[in-house]
Amino acid sequence: MKDRVRIELRPLGAVFEAERDSPLRDALFARGVEFPCGGRGTCRGCRVRVLQGAAPPGPADLETLSPPEIAAGWRLACGLRASTPLVLEVAQWETPILSDDTPFAFTPREGRGIAVDLGTTTVVAQLVDLADGRVLGVQSSLNPQARHGADIMSRVQHAAAGGGLETLTTLAREEIGRMIAGLPVAAGAPVRRVAIVGNTVMHHLFGGLDAAPLARVPFKPLHDGPLAFSARDLGWDLPGDPPVRFLPCLGGFVGSDVLAGIVATGLHESGDLAALADLGTNGEVVLGTRERIWAASTAAGPAFEGAKISMGMRAATGAISEVAVEGGAPRCRVLGGGPPRGICGSGLVDAVAAALELGKIEPSGRLAGGEFALEPPVRITQADVRELQLAKGAIAAGFRALLRRAGARAEDVKRLYLAGAFGNYVNRESARRIGLLEFPIEVIWPAGNTALRGAKMALFRDDDGYAALRARVEHVALAAEPGFMDLYAGAMAFPAAARG
Repeated sequence: MKDRVRIELRPLGAVFEAERDSPLRDALFARGVEFPCGGRGTCRGCRVRVLQGAAPPGPADLETLSPPEIAAGWRLACGLRASTPLVLEVAQWETPILSDDTPFAFTPREGRGIAVDLGTTTVVAQLVDLADGRVLGVQSSLNPQARHGADIMSRVQHAAAGGGLETLTTLAREEIGRMIAGLPVAAGAPVRRVAIVGNTVMHHLFGGLDAAPLARVPFKPLHDGPLAFSARDLGWDLPGDPPVRFLPCLGGFVGSDVLAGIVATGLHESGDLAALADLGTNGEVVLGTRERIWAASTAAGPAFEGAKISMGMRAATGAISEVAVEGGAPRCRVLGGGPPRGICGSGLVDAVAAALELGKIEPSGRLAGGEFALEPPVRITQADVRELQLAKGAIAAGFRALLRRAGARAEDVKRLYLAGAFGNYVNRESARRIGLLEFPIEVIWPAGNTALRGAKMALFRDDDGYAALRARVEHVALAAEPGFMDLYAGAMAFPAAARG
């Protein structure tokens, strides 16, 4: 019998055994530890603290972590082995994954349908009664592909390695199958169809398609149309073997999640100029009316999700999620109460907005003193400010490019829909203060999980390829857009004063 050691995770309260000297990465991922760089040891996102036991620092620890951090017991989880019994302090995933219960117009049908939002980070599935539109069950989870990288380009790189594509395809299909098995599909009316949406990389990886073309110019997907399967093809046990459709992409990195967002918000039916933004690692921006629509993706980077930030984390217990100025000093709100452990994306936007108001950050982005203290031990650094500038500059420049295509100004936009979790929680005033959103405050509205809502709406349509709508959407490849780098450079600075 092989020698096994006990591993305890705090504050999760999880206890498990592992074979002595075995890598702990997969076991830790399953219990809440994230690996933003895919376990390559090049980021700090998988830090855990050794409270009891021995875990000598490895080469990646020595290169990535500071001597005080190492002395305090911090290690990179991607390099940990079960050499001795360990008690580890880890970050707990408690972020509510954004679902959707927004009502919408539909023509009743018989049976039930399943809508799935396959996100880079999270996955949500809903069972829908097609007769009355009621949501009968919800399942959500982390995307298990995240153990091979938090961002889409890390996934593309892993897929290009030997056996990587098959691994990522299997992980996505099996996880959705597991979630569907947890829905109350056995009782009542049969499932008539399943609709899935996701970004272009998720579309390719789910379909088993080569995603390598998305990693090089001109970033053209191998196939951007709808994907069709039967439930049995995917190994899903659903009575009647219903058809499964992954909705089509719009071009480049603009996937079916954005197509679904356009449908969910009604942007394609708007007589006034409207916009849609999904602010994630791969930020998508859309602008248009019922006559014509422009869409683009921007490499915003992971700052909005707390990655690549010195004390960044996702919006979980212990994250500073809000910062306001009171009495000439920052006041912080910590998720779950208690002491802070880090800062999430919405907190970072607030913190930089607060530092600008206090004169701690210049419009150029220079941070006085090199850091801005929040609530101990959390602070933001000059490098954190630069990461946010890169992210917000990409989004702002993307919108500027689309406005130029439309011959319009930001003031001409009558509604801007913010999709996704970050858009749902970010403070609109702070987003405007840092120049992330350059639209009038009164037109900016959080729109929730528009991808999931659009997937549900597709369950009631025969045209699940949305051919007519896709023909009206022009994909704008920003990398090839004349003058885009000038727009990007111009969007990097922070506004000198708060906008009216």
